[in-house]
Amino acid sequence: MPKKVTAVLSVALLAAASLAACGDGGGEQPATNEITVWTLENIEDRMAVQNKIVAEFTQKTGIKVKLVGVDEDQFSQTLTAAAAADDLPDVIGATQLASVRELEANELLDTETPGKVVDQLGRDTFSPRALELNTSGGKLLAVPSDGWAQLILYRKDLFEKAGLQPPDTYEALEAAAAKLNTGGVAGITLAIAPKDGFTAQSFEHVALANGCQLVDSSGNITLDSPQCVRAFDFYSKLAKTYSVKGKQDVDSTRATYFSGTAAMMIWSSFILDEMAGLRNDALPSCPECRKDPEWLAKNTGVVTALKGPDGSAPAQFGEIVSWVITRDAAKDPAGKFVAYLMNEGYERWIGMAPEGKFPTRKGFEDKWNKLPAGVDAKKPLADTYPADVLEALRKSPDTFARWGIPQGQGKLVGAAMGELPVPKALSSVVDGSLTPQAAAAQAKADMESIKRGIRQ
Repeated sequence: MPKKVTAVLSVALLAAASLAACGDGGGEQPATNEITVWTLENIEDRMAVQNKIVAEFTQKTGIKVKLVGVDEDQFSQTLTAAAAADDLPDVIGATQLASVRELEANELLDTETPGKVVDQLGRDTFSPRALELNTSGGKLLAVPSDGWAQLILYRKDLFEKAGLQPPDTYEALEAAAAKLNTGGVAGITLAIAPKDGFTAQSFEHVALANGCQLVDSSGNITLDSPQCVRAFDFYSKLAKTYSVKGKQDVDSTRATYFSGTAAMMIWSSFILDEMAGLRNDALPSCPECRKDPEWLAKNTGVVTALKGPDGSAPAQFGEIVSWVITRDAAKDPAGKFVAYLMNEGYERWIGMAPEGKFPTRKGFEDKWNKLPAGVDAKKPLADTYPADVLEALRKSPDTFARWGIPQGQGKLVGAAMGELPVPKALSSVVDGSLTPQAAAAQAKADMESIKRGIRQ
């Protein structure tokens, strides 16, 4: 199941941050030999890996680390309480882009140490786009750790038989959906459920490809732009005409593609191990898969970035997760810890789930290829997927684009994921109650209402 962009930091945190700011103002902290680290990678097997890395770090440096697993869904509440008690951790791991911007808005970040860590490790060894997405006002807000990508997955066997090109443009995608929508196979299975964050992610992937932006450089909502209207029209046409009927969501789209009854699908890279038959609770069920559990993976092509007719360049939705150092952290040991995780401990960090942890540091490509993926069974992705696919996946963080984050509107992005105005508008186009133009206007109006409700 893909990671979801979550709404983080409740309004109460704003007041809590203000109270905490009345303290020492984030000046130099006394020397300490112990730090507290929160990690959002709190699944049991991943905690075990991190505890081993922490133990080795302590053995080598003498710095003690209290590692605390925090549930992603409880992050806002946990952070609010910690800020109110003036008891923030020193470091937070696997922090999503919207969360980083929220922390920035509430002045809870150390914006000096991340840059020092990156310079120490070699700025040129990091994905330029990952650094850009974490930069504000010339300051690096966090150290980008890894990323997962939204992908267009397609049946190579069906495409080759029909003489179709890979679906990397609006035109090629629609042509393939139309031609392959026959014989009991849908041209594409596409999320359209109005209350599913996965629908928002899928549409943002398609919208970014056409140059559709959530906001302009001044923070004005631009969802009614011609680029966005075309994206609403294109996505809804695919869903109405060539996808499976009904309010398809994150689970049903995967099930349809896994059953062999859809020629294409938009899903995150977290599907790669499942598609290779490495998770018992999400096994491919196509007729050919019964004899060969890897059949679907072997016959699936991957498109990373998509380009629309109004887009200036191919674009792709993706999530970068990062290491955050908080404002009042013990900066020297915190910086040393993050540097260790991004160097000596990095291979094991990305190895916890390589299908959803594309390295944002260069020099780890060959190691990433060989890292075992999966849950109930494990094997390197390179044993199933061809080299060109893995290369495209590794390079994908360099093409990641996101609504609102570069314009400093992370708070709006987080709030919107709580209310999902865009999936609601999209669903109304598919069921015929709104035109694409009206849906774009409604989404804009709803987003403006959300923005007015956010304390600036």
